[in-house]
Amino acid sequence: MTKIECILRPGKLEDVKDALGKFGVHGMTVSQVIGCGLQKGRTEVYRGTEYSINLLPKIKVEIVIADRLVDEVVKLITTAARTGEIGDGKIFICPVENAVRIRTGETGESAI
Repeated sequence: MTKIECILRPGKLEDVKDALGKFGVHGMTVSQVIGCGLQKGRTEVYRGTEYSINLLPKIKVEIVIADRLVDEVVKLITTAARTGEIGDGKIFICPVENAVRIRTGETGESAI
């Protein structure tokens, strides 16, 4: 099993959810996060004073899938989330040792 964590633009969440849903991936965790990368934030003016906003709002999507699906799912996410601009996000891929469904006690891939 593999965990895929994606940091995305907030406006791309629905596109990614739709693409994953059509592929058959329905279980996911979505969090609102803030962070910075190559975008390096932006500068805004509030009441005549200039402020530097270094941490920008992003969405973090976490899914755990079977190892055989990783390449296809990463390609789906990349296609759905890409705008071609700096700040499109990142995808992190990590191995998962085991998973347990609390309700039934199922383990491994049957738990996801």
